Amino acid sequence: MKKLDLDDKKIEKARELAGKIVSPVQEFISSHTTVSVERAVLRLFGVDGVNRDEIPMPNVIVDNINNAGKLSKGAAWWLGKALISLDCTLPDIYEKLEDKKFDITSVNGASDEEVREFLDTQAGEVLDEITGKREKRKSLKEKLGEGKEPLLYVIVATGDIYGDVVQAQAAALQGADIIAVIRSTGQSLLDYVPYGATTEGYGGTYATQENFRIMRQALDRIGNEIGRYVRLVNYSSGLCMPEIAVMGAMEELDMLLNDAMYGILFRDINMKRTFIDQYFSRRIIAFAGLIINTGEDNYLTTSDAVEEAHTVLASQFINEQFALRAGLKPSQMGLGHAFEMDPLIENGFLMELAQAQMAREIFPEAPLKYMPPTKHKIGNIFFSHLLDGMFNLASVMSNQSIHLLGMMTEAIHTPFLQDRFLSIENAKYVMNNTRNLSDDIMFVKGGYIQERAQKVLDEAVRMLEEVEQTGVMKAIENKKFASVSRSPGGGKGLEGVVAKAKDYYNPFEEKLFQFFNCR
Repeated sequence: MKKLDLDDKKIEKARELAGKIVSPVQEFISSHTTVSVERAVLRLFGVDGVNRDEIPMPNVIVDNINNAGKLSKGAAWWLGKALISLDCTLPDIYEKLEDKKFDITSVNGASDEEVREFLDTQAGEVLDEITGKREKRKSLKEKLGEGKEPLLYVIVATGDIYGDVVQAQAAALQGADIIAVIRSTGQSLLDYVPYGATTEGYGGTYATQENFRIMRQALDRIGNEIGRYVRLVNYSSGLCMPEIAVMGAMEELDMLLNDAMYGILFRDINMKRTFIDQYFSRRIIAFAGLIINTGEDNYLTTSDAVEEAHTVLASQFINEQFALRAGLKPSQMGLGHAFEMDPLIENGFLMELAQAQMAREIFPEAPLKYMPPTKHKIGNIFFSHLLDGMFNLASVMSNQSIHLLGMMTEAIHTPFLQDRFLSIENAKYVMNNTRNLSDDIMFVKGGYIQERAQKVLDEAVRMLEEVEQTGVMKAIENKKFASVSRSPGGGKGLEGVVAKAKDYYNPFEEKLFQFFNCR
């Protein structure tokens, strides 16, 4: 139900502007690849494990090809040619690569036609496997059912995957619908994915394929016990964004935090690198049927939520356009926003509600991700608990989809089990008692909430006009988003960007292109 009397023509104009902003970036993306995209392609073909020096094999192979100056043709091409020419298996290739003088690109024998046919066949089988996993998840959700929206989303972050399992299962028993495993501090800056089960993360737990598998199995066990499907979330951001997307697709995750802007602004990852990485990662996520979570909520940690609310909306429009070009449906776009205004200002709750309702009306099909108050939390846990209650009320009143629970001990310590229990109890109480409140509420025409939302939309359109004139990369450099400046030539990972050769070949690109065109 539309309650804000927003101007549809302004919304349409914002989308047109966002499309114009994204188009030149998409052209750049189409002509380039990165070392992380190529590692992701190898992972799709089954490349995994580590060598004797404990370097992940996807890195070993891509570095071998890149050092030979031939990555522009695509890592899959050279791997496929070597496998056919040497009539061998992946473990045989791994063994040969232990000899540092071995050059995988120097292997000859197979014709171009043979290589292409081999890679096409293998890629088709891999995508069939991912399709099977997608259908398995769908069937399990239908069998067990899920909680009512807003779905309650909590985090676990012990650093030990086995400790995370205990906390995750306890949260599910308490009523959590979604479990997010926070990554170890700084993992987004690693240009490789750690291997195997890990027990020594800092501020979180390393995102590895084995850790994904362990947590997925644990949540399925508890889901069957309680008769309710529990979703699993991790982080497909940083320098290994495409690889983690592949891992998430293979290990049946439900959501991945996936947003180039977050990595650019808050982790200083080179924007060219991360826009390319984001595109391929989202192609995989779209095909696998996962939901992305974007990071606009983070803008309000460095900018004032009252004055800069329009930057969140402008970024949501841009993120929507990037997502559409990658094949994501609106129902897969968990666009982010947050309840982050200073709680001591007059009518702050009304402004929060206006922002939340606006996001819901402009993106009606999106499973919006609503983030809790953190910036203005203090050591008074009673105040924090009440503030979280107000956040819970705004969420249910504006029909949000994904609701990340606030913690009364925010900024004091990593939540204890009882902190999480009280947070879930708070949300369940507020949401159950106001479940249909939004159906009975309309906002006064020309009233405070309507005018606030309309003002933010007007400012977002003006900002998009400015960004369209300069280009998004220059706009980022000019501190248009989150009051943070990053340059196109700066940040981490630019050396991993490679221009595609005319004969570049990635069989997944072609097959996914066909899939999305036929969908």
